[in-house]
Amino acid sequence: MNTYLSPSEPHPEAAGIGGQALVVLIVDDVPDNVAPLHDALDEAGYTVLVALDGESAIRRAQQALPDVILLDAVMPGIDGFEVARRLKADPDTTLIPIIFMTGLTETEHLVAALEAGGVDYVTKPIKPREVMARMGVHLRTAQHVKAGAVERSQARNALDAFGYASITVRASDGKLMWQTPLARDLLQRYCGTNAPETPPAVLQWLRRHLGDAQAQREPPRLTLENGPRRLTFRLHQQVGDQDGSELEEASDGDWLIVMQETSDAAVLESLAQAFGLTAREAEVLYWVVKGKINRDIGDILGTSPATVKKHLERIHAKMGVETRTAAAAMAINRVPLLQHPGQSA
Repeated sequence: MNTYLSPSEPHPEAAGIGGQALVVLIVDDVPDNVAPLHDALDEAGYTVLVALDGESAIRRAQQALPDVILLDAVMPGIDGFEVARRLKADPDTTLIPIIFMTGLTETEHLVAALEAGGVDYVTKPIKPREVMARMGVHLRTAQHVKAGAVERSQARNALDAFGYASITVRASDGKLMWQTPLARDLLQRYCGTNAPETPPAVLQWLRRHLGDAQAQREPPRLTLENGPRRLTFRLHQQVGDQDGSELEEASDGDWLIVMQETSDAAVLESLAQAFGLTAREAEVLYWVVKGKINRDIGDILGTSPATVKKHLERIHAKMGVETRTAAAAMAINRVPLLQHPGQSA
C-alpha cells in the first residue's frame, strides 16, 4: 500500500486512469470537520467537493459523479445511511465507493454502514493520512471496475451503429439488467415490454437453451415477426465479473443476447416485380408463402378475410395457378430471398 508522507508532493492515488485528478466528495454537516480534511486532500492533488447535508450530497453526486465519497453517518434530515442507499440504487452512482466517517463505534452502526452500501469506514476524529490510505485501496479497485464497465458499455453500444442491439438478462429471476438504446426501442415495438421486464418469449427461449450455451454449443436463434420485419435473438455469452476459480452456474448468471432486425421489404418488391402484383397483393402472397390462412392475413394487414380472398383470386390469375399451394411453390422457386426465412426457436 502506498502511503502519502509529504503535503508538498501529489498523492500517488490522486490521479485517475487518464491522468486527471480524482474527485472526492466530502459530506458532513459540520464545516469545522470538513475543513482540515478538505485542505489535506486538496494539497494531495485531489479535486474536492463538499456537501453539508444529505439532499445536497445526493444532488452533487449525481451531477459530478465523484470517484469516491467520504460520508458522515449522522446528519440531521437525511442521514448518511439513507444517502448511501439512494446512491447505490441509482445506476449512475452505484459504482462510486462510499467510505463512512463516523463517531459511532458500536457494532450495529458499523454493520448498518456496510449494509447501506459503504465499502469501508473511518472513525472520528478524522486523520487525513488514514483516510487517504483507505481511499487508495478502494480507488484502485473502483477504477479497475469502472474501466471494465466503460469498455463493456462502449463495445455493446457500438453494436447499435451496425444495426445490432444487445441486452443482458439474469437467468435466475428473468430480470433485464441492461440494454442498448436500440434494444429498448425494438423490445417496445415487438414485445410491448420495458426494462426490467424481459419479454416472456425471450426468457422462455433463454432458459430452454442454457444447457447448450453452457456446453459451448450455439443454441438455435429466436425470431419474432412483425409484418414483413423480424427480430432475431442470438444467445451470445455469459457476462459478469468472474474470478476464474469457479464460474457461476448457467441458471444463475447474466447472459448477453444480441438482436438484429431484418426486413422482407426486398422480398415484397421482388414478388411484385416477378408476377406483376400490386404492393398489397405482394403482401398477401408473402403471408400465403408463410402458411397463413385468409383470416390471419386479414388480421395482419388490417383487412377482412373476404378482401384477402379477392386479392388472392387476382394473384392466382396473374400467376396462372389455381391454388394457394401452387402460388406459394411458384413464389419460392422464382424469388430466391424466400428460400432463406428467419429461423425460429
